[in-house]
Amino acid sequence: MLNSKQRSYLRSMAQGMSDTIYVGKEGVDRNVIVQLNKELTANELVKGKVLNNSDEDVRQVAERLSDACSAEVVQIIGKKFVLYKKNKEKQRIILP
Repeated sequence: MLNSKQRSYLRSMAQGMSDTIYVGKEGVDRNVIVQLNKELTANELVKGKVLNNSDEDVRQVAERLSDACSAEVVQIIGKKFVLYKKNKEKQRIILP
């Protein structure tokens, strides 16, 4: 569980990042979850976007993805979301 200081730190890191996960009209499917797991393993912090052609709510998508990958939702703004999962083998982000 992230505290407010850690969440703020991760939000500041995600600000300059580009989106790497896109959820379209197919919604949250197996391919999105596999791609998200790869990104979380490599980077620990992932920024995603729910496209306009998707019928799903951003908050629901972020929660479903975080549950599927055992990640934590850092931030949801508009159609974008940020997820974090600590890599136990190769930790890249040191939280305050």
